[in-house]
Amino acid sequence: MYAYTNETTLLQDITLAPEVLDYIAKRDCDFRICTSCGGPILLPTRVKPPKKSDFLFHAGNHTIYISIHQARYLHTIRMDLVPFFDDSDLFGNEDR
Repeated sequence: MYAYTNETTLLQDITLAPEVLDYIAKRDCDFRICTSCGGPILLPTRVKPPKKSDFLFHAGNHTIYISIHQARYLHTIRMDLVPFFDDSDLFGNEDR
């Protein structure tokens, strides 16, 4: 798989929050920042595979693939990019 590996000024300006680095290390896999209907989102590559046009951002022993469409707007990779699913969102509210 080919992805952009050159360090552009876009990537040099991006910082990684320590808690995101811990999150990635615990899951022991690569991630991708892509576009969702709610904005940028950080997902494992087994959920959202990287594209040829993605930029590579190293996070410890893993890689974060950053969508070319998100890279220009991204300043910090923070935990608020990680989706949070409440069980009731997935399975419905049993109290109804």
